Amino acid sequence: MRYLVLACDFDQTLADAGVVADSTLAALERFLASGRKLVLVTGRQLHDLQRIFPRLSLFERVVAENGAVLFRPASGEIKLLAEPPPSVFTDALRRHGVPFSAGLVIVDSRQSEDDRILAVIRELGLELQVIHNKGAAMVLPSGIDKGAGLLAALAEMSISQRNAVAIGDAENDHALLAACECGVAVANSIETLRRRADLTTAAPNGRGVEEVIDRILRDDLRGVPSRLTRQPSPLGSAPDGVQLSLDSPDTNTRSE
Repeated sequence: MRYLVLACDFDQTLADAGVVADSTLAALERFLASGRKLVLVTGRQLHDLQRIFPRLSLFERVVAENGAVLFRPASGEIKLLAEPPPSVFTDALRRHGVPFSAGLVIVDSRQSEDDRILAVIRELGLELQVIHNKGAAMVLPSGIDKGAGLLAALAEMSISQRNAVAIGDAENDHALLAACECGVAVANSIETLRRRADLTTAAPNGRGVEEVIDRILRDDLRGVPSRLTRQPSPLGSAPDGVQLSLDSPDTNTRSE
């Protein structure tokens, strides 16, 4: 068994219009029955996710707020992976008339408000970034994204990213796919994510997730190109100075 974890985005990946189909839930349960683990990785605020999706217990970890919050469903524990933006920032957004919703760390707004949000960040001299998700704008501390959040979850689970598959659909899923050995885009993904992915599903949304789960259970995604080949692990240098790398689980190669 090579792939031990499936990390799923929520909206327009696992769920369609906020609803996870019964067939998709059944596929998640089949995945768990094989001895593997699930991680949910979403831009949503945790309280909102808990309200619309009561089956969080299927997941070993939930990474919410686009990588800023780590939730352990089994114990109910919440861990912040970054500090919330200072109140001076949200106060300034209100003064400028920017509509927003604040989570534990994230500040959510609309992409159309980018100019005003960035103006406030510059005005206050804050180290904040704006990440987009199909029309939404998410303000987070620098360095926080879905990939960083997933790596924190995998570290707690003592599982390597080399044993993980990620699946998503939007701009904020680039970091998620890059953090895993295999990155998958559902059929309804934006074009740039489909180009970057190792695999694009034939079906959209939850049916695409079902498709990937069935393939993992059938043959562990045999035949799908591995990031090990494109991103070799450095082993050191040969006596002549040539860099040695690990290109596959059982093959050493020399890379110029």
